[in-house]
Amino acid sequence: MNKIQYETISSILTDVNDMTIATVRENGFPQATTVSFVNDDLTIYFGTSADSQKARNIARDGRVSLTVDRPYADWDDIKSLSAAGHATIVTGKTEQEKIGQLIYAKFPQIEDLTMDEQAEVAFVRVDLVIVSLLDYSKGFGHTELVEA
Repeated sequence: MNKIQYETISSILTDVNDMTIATVRENGFPQATTVSFVNDDLTIYFGTSADSQKARNIARDGRVSLTVDRPYADWDDIKSLSAAGHATIVTGKTEQEKIGQLIYAKFPQIEDLTMDEQAEVAFVRVDLVIVSLLDYSKGFGHTELVEA
């Protein structure tokens, strides 16, 4: 990955709030879900209910695919990424605290969120393996495949 590709990927991850993540169901079919996320460099984090389908899928099979799309008004403005990686449920207290700090910094409105006291949150880390960087300003369908 060259410097321009890195900066573009990093910028998309930092500027966009939501992504679609696809996990692998037990029957082999993909499950795609939109989640809000944060990142630390090229590592992506999100929270989910510990008993959600995606958390169960990840616990069983950590292979994921995801998309992160900048808003656009015209196809010539499309800049997004499609990636594959490995997801894991974060169990370490230090990393969980770091994720909490990242979430509060990006989504301060979380302080106003009322949580069910019985709800258990799982934090998920996604380590990217390969990224398709889409930049239609360079031509319709322009994609650069880079290793993370």
